[in-house]
Amino acid sequence: MTSPPSDIGDQLIAFLPNMRRFALSLSRAPDVADDLVQQACERALASSASFEPGTRFDAWMFRIIRNLWIDRTRRQKTAGPSEDVYERHDLMGEDGQQVADARQELSSVRDALEAMPEDQRAIIMLVCVDDLSYRDAAEVLNVPIGTVMSRLARARKRLAELTGINPVPGRSTGARD
Repeated sequence: MTSPPSDIGDQLIAFLPNMRRFALSLSRAPDVADDLVQQACERALASSASFEPGTRFDAWMFRIIRNLWIDRTRRQKTAGPSEDVYERHDLMGEDGQQVADARQELSSVRDALEAMPEDQRAIIMLVCVDDLSYRDAAEVLNVPIGTVMSRLARARKRLAELTGINPVPGRSTGARD
């Protein structure tokens, strides 16, 4: 006959300080000890049918904790060394806000390029993205080099307008005096 689960639960609650003390003596780390106690309680509740009434509850729980500790130690040996990333101050991560801003800006530029006339979009892509010279872009588009330069000036101005970029004071805006 097995003990009712509530009886196991009551015994677990009463025995928690002893389990934590034993787990702490094995692990020497409070957080690991707490994990061991929690796992031991879970295992005891899940296998309460295997507990034989009349036997020592404390011995049964200590055996569960010890077996969990042995399993954990074996896993750590096969897993290799591990480090707590919170203790590593030399690790760099990405700034989430910066990444989000860059994605939004890129999306804005992509939308602006899509809204531009095809001849302007093509010249921006060839010269600014694909890094072709004016001469090479003129050959690809089969237009004179002067046409490439004027289209590129108009395309840059239009792209700046569509993306909300304000012209730099003192720079030519393309308007002739």
